[in-house]
Parts: sequence; structure tokens; C-alpha cells
Amino acid sequence: MASLLGVDIGGTFTDFLLWEDGRLRVYKRPSTPHDPSEAVLAGLEETGWSPVEVAHGSTVATNAVLERKGARTALITTRGFRDMLAIGRQTRPRLYELEPRRLPPIVPDELRLEVDERLDYRGRVLHRLDRQQVEEALDRLMDQGVESLAVCFLFSFLNPAHERRVRDAARRRGIPVSVSFEVLPEYREYERTSTTALNAYVAPVMSRYLTRLERGLQRRGVRHLRVMQSGGGSAGAEAAGALAVRTLLSGPAGGVVGAFELARAAGYTDVITFDMGGTSTDVCLCPGRIPASTEASVGGCPMRVPVVDVHTVGAGGGSIARIDAGGALRVGPESAGADPGPACYGRGDLPTVTDAHLLLGRLLPERFLGGRMPLSPERARRAIATKISTAFGGDVTAAAASIVRVAGVNMERALRVISVERGRDPRLFTLVAFGGAGPLHACELAEALAIPRVLVPPFPGVLSAFGMASADVARDYVRSFLEPIPDEEEKRRAQAERLETAFSELEARGRQEMAEEGRDPRRLRFRREMDLRYLGQSFELTVPIDRPEAQRFLPRFHRLHRQRYGHAHPARQVELVALRLRVTSPVSRPGLEPLPRGRGRASDALIDEREVWFGRQVTAAVYDRELLRAGHRLRGPALVVQMDATTAVPPGWRGVVDEVGNLLLERAAR
Repeated sequence: MASLLGVDIGGTFTDFLLWEDGRLRVYKRPSTPHDPSEAVLAGLEETGWSPVEVAHGSTVATNAVLERKGARTALITTRGFRDMLAIGRQTRPRLYELEPRRLPPIVPDELRLEVDERLDYRGRVLHRLDRQQVEEALDRLMDQGVESLAVCFLFSFLNPAHERRVRDAARRRGIPVSVSFEVLPEYREYERTSTTALNAYVAPVMSRYLTRLERGLQRRGVRHLRVMQSGGGSAGAEAAGALAVRTLLSGPAGGVVGAFELARAAGYTDVITFDMGGTSTDVCLCPGRIPASTEASVGGCPMRVPVVDVHTVGAGGGSIARIDAGGALRVGPESAGADPGPACYGRGDLPTVTDAHLLLGRLLPERFLGGRMPLSPERARRAIATKISTAFGGDVTAAAASIVRVAGVNMERALRVISVERGRDPRLFTLVAFGGAGPLHACELAEALAIPRVLVPPFPGVLSAFGMASADVARDYVRSFLEPIPDEEEKRRAQAERLETAFSELEARGRQEMAEEGRDPRRLRFRREMDLRYLGQSFELTVPIDRPEAQRFLPRFHRLHRQRYGHAHPARQVELVALRLRVTSPVSRPGLEPLPRGRGRASDALIDEREVWFGRQVTAAVYDRELLRAGHRLRGPALVVQMDATTAVPPGWRGVVDEVGNLLLERAAR
């Protein structure tokens, strides 16, 4: 590919990474929340770049759910099950909350309709679909101004005939429709209904957005647009619009892909990724691989789709600080976003983490975004002095330091969730810090968790865009196959033949759909997996397989069960729940050019000295990241500044630049 652009639209900034003629170039500009595509097109106008292909991830679908600004959505389901979205699993996410509050379902009560139809647990028809009721229901929904429709019938994943008839009837009327046998053909009716409803809720919003973006890009010569998926792969714009639910966590997934790719190239495969942007922080523990899951929740809405296993907290550079009714300092989860943004951006007056860093000297106001967006220390000081410092006896510095410390505690808690609380020792991992604000906090977090090393990529502020450009095109398929693994050898052989046939059918579908996107079928890769559990268990483990023969995959399941839960029972019967297939088409990945060698200390990159707060006021060296060379060494206290981020190196830390420009930071020997 002659020219490839990765674009990540965040809540505060939109990030660009261009790979052209073997060179990488980066850019960053404020997002445009009212229409995110404007920031993308404006960025191309400002840079003059003309990429051939754009790989893109965004928060459009996520924000539609969080802000409840999706399409006006209806649900048609089997009679007796209209309240499934409201009832859910009847679980309490906060066990000791005396007055639990749940967000209302995204489909309101008056738009959840029932029709007469019923299949049994094998997919056989017990009660044929009443077509007259379907037409009457569609008439009613059109009268109520419905913009999108979700259809989910019991056991339709085994026999989609009834759902297909409702889908065809809705399309004849011009109603956008999502049917569960296309969105999520798996058992568990609540998760299937919730995921299908989510897709219906965000698909029209995402489709309109992608249409606007694609037209704008085509006017600028872009020939291909692919969209990051939550599972770590990318898909064409048409597929992403149709299955928009799979883009809900595209931004965090792109960050993990980019961080893991760079860390592995640097020789570190066991890493914890730490992505702190303007609105939130995403962390992920990668034990030699990118961890995957099939379950997630956005805005209180469960969904069951392939996702990178990321943990998110509402702590970012734009997180708003406040004193609560009890006099305690709180930071986040509310964010000032891109508009008005932190007080120091010049439009708002709310104190944020970014304002605190600026007052502590950790950000250079004249070098923010390479000098294109100077910051206002006066506005930051006024915001913290007015709203926070009274609780600290009027000491603005103490208030700013406390804001940074509280934000750090929130992020430390998130890192403990994915490491210590899951039985992983953080001392065995490398912390990969990125996002516009990640390198400011990385060393202090690593010290709190005894993580021995921090890796700051050459372009930390736009690393998610790098991940999106690096992500292979991928399609995920699933087929429910609910039956036990037999004990008799003859029955096992017969089952293996049926499983092989099912996998072959999924692979044929993958080849066809990839070919329709213009992907070379000879370069496709296939990854097979099975969902397995002990008979009688409620939930299952996903096990990678090569061939569907019991003697090959059962030992893997027992080992994985012991690793995950601390026990295994090889004598117990195992039940197969679902088959999964991922089809990937490799893309040409952006590569990093080796840096010229430097000698000894990084004095050639030293551009200034500033007073910086690291628990006390100290004089810190300021280095220009673009002037650092491979082999250069530096010691804290120091700041390393660049267009897209600033790295804070506290006293007692030291760093070295590796061959491709990663900055490796460690505690100095005492």
C-alpha cells in the first residue's frame, strides 16, 4: 500500500499516523464531538496528506450508547418475552447498594412488541409465525416513528426462518432491521436480545457517520476505508455499519494492538498496556498474547461479541476535579472533553487533571501540540484556586498535587484489577505507557505496583492510530453446537466429522465475504475455537483447536480450566457449547525505522530546565524527543517533550533510548 493512514477519534483529540514511502508521520488535533468526521477531514486538510487507505476507529457508537443518543429502536420478540431487556439476569452489580438503580433499557416499554411464534430447543416449529401480527406490529411501529428494529425469537439461532420473514417484511417498508441470527447466533436469549438491540440502536448512527466520512475521504482521493473492531481486527465500512455493535470498543482495542505490536518488536511479550487519554484510561494485561473475551458491557448494556479484554476507568487528562458534599476530593469520571476542554485550553473553567499537571510544571504551555495550541497557566490556576484549593487552605500547589495523586490512585486500582486480582504478578511485566497523558503518570504507577520497567513508544500520543493501521482485516463467526462430548469412540468420530463439516461451512462463508471485500483468498488465515464446559456448569471456556477430535481438544480444556480456576476434573463429562472461527487477511504493517546512534548522555537533546513538582519542587531537565538517538541515556528528574505527549521522569528513575526510539525507563540502582 503506497499510503496508509491510521485515525483514532477520541473524546478530546483525534490522532493521525501516516505511513508513506517507509516513513511514519504523526499529527494530533482537537476532536469535533458534534460530528467526529469533521475532525478527520480537517486533519487531512491541515496536513495536506492524501492517503490511499484509511484505517479508522472511533467512539461514535460508544457515545451513542453512553449518552442514550442512538436511533429510536423497537423490538419484536416471542410472545411472553417482551420484558427480557428490563428483567435481565436480575444480578446486582453493587451487592451492598441499598437502593440499586439501573438505567432504563435502550428500547422503551411501548416499543417492545410480541408476536405469536415458537420453536423448541432443537429449532423445530411448535407454533408458526403469525404473519398478520407481524404486519400489524410493523404498522404500529411506523406510526410511532421508529428508526430501527431489533428482532429476536427464542431458539432462532437454530432455525432463523421466522426471524428472516420479519426481516424481509421490515425491509420492504424501508425500516433498518437487525436480526439475532445475523448479529449473534448463540444461545442465551438475554445476551442475544441485548446484543441485537444494541446493534439496532447504533447501526443507523454508525452507518450515517461512515457514509459522511467515506464521501469526504473519497473527495480527497482515499480509495479504501476500514474500521477497527472491538476484537482487535478491522472490517470494511459496509460490514462495520451493518454490525456496528462490534465497533463499540474499537478505540481501546486499537491501543492494545499497537502497544503489543511495538513491545513485541522491542523484545517484551509480557506487558501491561496503559492508555490514558483525555476522557478515560484503558488497561490490559497481555501475557504473551492479546487477551480476548466474548463478553462486555457498555453503558449498562451487556453485549456478547469478540472484544479485547480491556478494563476502563473514567480517569483522563480531561477528568474534572471537585470537592464532594463530604469534603473529599473527587476526580472523574466526568470529563471536560474536547469542548470546552480543561480550563487551560482557554474555553472552560472546570479544573481537570491536565490543569493540575500544568500548574505542577509537568506540561510546557508553549510546546503543547508542538506549539500549535498554547496552554493558559492563568486559567488553570484560577479554576483550581476557585473550586478546589479552599479545601487545602488556599494552597494551589497542594490542590494540584492532590488532583494528580487521586487520579493516579484510580488508575492504580484499575491496574490491580487486571493483574493482582486475577492472580498475575505485575513485577513480571513491562508497563507500556501511551495516550496523550499516559507517560505523565507511568513511572509513579509502576513504582506503586513494583513494575520493573516502563516502555514509552516513539509516538505515545497517537499509538492507538498506529494499532488501527496495523490491525489485520478480520471476520468472526460463531455457531451454537450444544451437545455433550460422547464417551464412546465411535460416537466421538461421528461428532468430529459433523464438527469438521460445520467449521468448513464457516470457512467457506468467510472466504466468500472476504472476497467480496477484495481480500486475496490465498492469504487468508483461519483460527478455530470451541466453547467448552463441564456438563452442568453455567459458563464455558473458549479453547483454541486445530482439529475437532476429542482426544486433541479435551486435554487443552482441562489444562485451561485448571489454569483459570485452580482445579480440573478429567473424569467428568464435557459439553460443547459453540464453535468459533476467526478469518484474518494480513495487511502491510507500518514499521519503525532504526534511529541513528547517539553517544552516552542525552545532552544533545537537552533544550531547557524547569521547576517541576515531584513530591517537592525540583529542577528538571527538559529533553526534545525528536533529538534523542538510540543509546542516549537520561536521568530524572526530567521531562521528555514531543508534539503528541510529555513523559515525566521522576527523581530516582533513569532511561535509555532503544534502536527504534522506544524510551525504556527503570528505577535507578540505589
